[in-house]
Amino acid sequence: MTDLSLRCRVAPLTLALMLILCLASVQSWPQEGAASPASQPRTEKDLLGEKEIPANAYYGVQTARALENFQLSGVLINHYPGFVEAWAIVKLAAAQANADVRAMKPERLAAIQKAHDEVMAGKYHDQFLVDWYQGGAGTSTNMNANEVLANVGLEATGHRKGEYQFLEPHDDLNMSQSTNDSYPTAIKVAILLRNDKLIEELKMLAASFRAKGQAYLEIVKMGRTEMQDAVPMTVGQEFHAFATSLDGEIQGLQDAEKSLYAVNMGATAIGTGINVPKGYPEKCAEHLAKLTGKPIVPASDMLAATWDQQGFVAYSSAMKSLAIKLSKISSDLILLTSGPRAGLSEINLPALQPGSSIMPGKVNPVVPEVMNLVAFRVMGNDYVTTLAAHSGQLQLNAYEPIEGLSILESQHLLYHTSMLFRTKCIDGVTINEKVLAHYMETTVGIVTALNPVLGYDKATELANEAYKSGKGVLEIIREKKLLTEQQIKDLLDPVKLTGLDKAKYTTK
Repeated sequence: MTDLSLRCRVAPLTLALMLILCLASVQSWPQEGAASPASQPRTEKDLLGEKEIPANAYYGVQTARALENFQLSGVLINHYPGFVEAWAIVKLAAAQANADVRAMKPERLAAIQKAHDEVMAGKYHDQFLVDWYQGGAGTSTNMNANEVLANVGLEATGHRKGEYQFLEPHDDLNMSQSTNDSYPTAIKVAILLRNDKLIEELKMLAASFRAKGQAYLEIVKMGRTEMQDAVPMTVGQEFHAFATSLDGEIQGLQDAEKSLYAVNMGATAIGTGINVPKGYPEKCAEHLAKLTGKPIVPASDMLAATWDQQGFVAYSSAMKSLAIKLSKISSDLILLTSGPRAGLSEINLPALQPGSSIMPGKVNPVVPEVMNLVAFRVMGNDYVTTLAAHSGQLQLNAYEPIEGLSILESQHLLYHTSMLFRTKCIDGVTINEKVLAHYMETTVGIVTALNPVLGYDKATELANEAYKSGKGVLEIIREKKLLTEQQIKDLLDPVKLTGLDKAKYTTK
């Protein structure tokens, strides 16, 4: 038999076999639109009944209901990653405390530990989906955390999402807790973890002001009160004063933080500690302190701590004070850079972008302006916190969600805008020495420094003549030969003129 005839006989058999295999494989393909078992939604139930949950969702039935009810602002709890991390910390501390008092099995603590580690590594944040604006005093957020951490813990220990017999959102993640103690504690932890970052940035901003103060320490300028020429000072003194004022705000934030150390974990519903094992509150605070590096302690009166909002009010107030200070400084810089030809024009801010769509050559002080915008927002957020704090009824304040959102937003904005203020504004400030010298030559305000030399009456006469003639006081002094050039030079010595003590100013 030739090779050709053999190939002709085999080919039909081969084609038939291939056709059978193809048909078999087609039959094994999933039908269009059909879900594999792993991608099918799971069914969970709660007080209100059963509900289908997407297969890829780590949240559960109570979160799903919150997602249906509260699609309000679009600002989700994961908008601030620190808040998600705070929940992982609080739930782990609670589990550790429960294990310490023998209320939780070690294998369940291990699963929660794994879930905590995953969230702290930045995973699963996209599952914390509840809107910050919600009724229920934060219950939706607490259950979002309980359900996500339970399902992450289940998968991390070889189980499937929804197999709550191995790790349950209520019985395990919420053991010895209520929303009424875990929710405010999570807010406090989130604030505490970010306060250090804000303070460090503010210290760098103050250092930037000091660096400018040192650079221009002996450059004399006119000080102003009520927008009128007052008495001389130096540019350095002005910028060092900005730095010193920020030091006070940093201290205020450090002091306000202390009001957040006492937590009501173990208070459960109203502060009576129902369903809480003996020793749990102390152990939970102890673990929170280790996890955060902050001296967290149990509140001395759990009933008071469950409705009292002092910590939030105090910290928000400290940020408001900071905002007021930053706004004042920003407004001063806007005045000092005004012009450049028809304003004060004493300093130059970095030019970041064209300032007008119609006026060529215009450059605006955009960074001090945006600092003002942020400051106004922070002041408004403080008022929101004030309203919420005083509006709670009886044994709980149901308005903590808006306090948490307002405070975390203010903290976030102040941190990022202070960094912008430092790097794109203060670090690049320069001065216009010719303008400063011109003001010193022509100002009438210098006359105050002549009181000890010429006497008050003579100085008053010089001031009147300067105003009427439009001349500068120094110009008139030279015309009348009231002082020699050496005396004028001595008079304008920054040390004598402004009381400058160089040893007082250092770059901390």
